[in-house]
Amino acid sequence: MEWTEQRIEMLRRLWGQGQTASQIAVALGGVTRNAVIGKAHRLGLTGRPSPIKRDANGTVAPKRRPVPRRAMQSQPKPMMPPLQRSMPQSQDTGATISNPPPAPQPRNYPPARAHGGTKSCSWPMGDPKQSGFHFCGEPSEPGRPYCANHCHQAYQRKSDAA
Repeated sequence: MEWTEQRIEMLRRLWGQGQTASQIAVALGGVTRNAVIGKAHRLGLTGRPSPIKRDANGTVAPKRRPVPRRAMQSQPKPMMPPLQRSMPQSQDTGATISNPPPAPQPRNYPPARAHGGTKSCSWPMGDPKQSGFHFCGEPSEPGRPYCANHCHQAYQRKSDAA
């Protein structure tokens, strides 16, 4: 694409009208938005205000798009956490009555191992989020983090796995 005098004049006119670079590119045809921006820059055309809306303090105001009514109705409602579901509600305002959450329960982690000391199997047993969670604790194989039984589960030769 060649920038002829007619195309440059059209660029100047559309730019002065406040058209976006994308709109100008479509109107000119055969040219990209970036080519329009580059040519406008080389021609020294005056800058235009940013399309980003700012409030009186100069901070960027969030761009909000209206949500179609059907889309709002089809979205699933968020589930309330179990604690809030069981909370009684105030009869006059409908607000939930605030009870302090239960204190967190300590997890049953094995004591820290000293280097060079007796090592125990660190195979996790159960769900870490549940109260009965623990590690195997059997003596570990030399140079391995697991006992013989869990090493057999954790480490398999490619020929055995196939």
